[in-house]
Amino acid sequence: MSIDQGKYICACTDFGFKRLFGSELNKDILISFLNSFLNLKDKIVDLSYLSLEQLGDLVTDREAIFDVYCKTSDDAYIIVEMQNASQNYFKDRSIFYSSFATRNQAPKGVWDYQLKAFIQLEF
Repeated sequence: MSIDQGKYICACTDFGFKRLFGSELNKDILISFLNSFLNLKDKIVDLSYLSLEQLGDLVTDREAIFDVYCKTSDDAYIIVEMQNASQNYFKDRSIFYSSFATRNQAPKGVWDYQLKAFIQLEF
């Protein structure tokens, strides 16, 4: 008996992870996954996908490209990254990525520096 390989997707690859969790079509799968994994007091009921590509302010600034970047209905930002291979400077890159979730909350002009929560999951 042969298995039809066309029906399966590996969530441990960049393509598979983004296909499974990174589209509006599968938003319910991402919400269910996050709720079961995070075990938050207030469950995630909805979220919106944000741009995966985060650019610096200047053309010379480094950019970041997330696997999944979203915001919950409670305004909590969530970054989800799948890393399948060994990565030099993994912790440093994670901290750099988290800076975008913080920085994107800062409006121009007067601001009270009240930051919303953000969650970063790295697999």
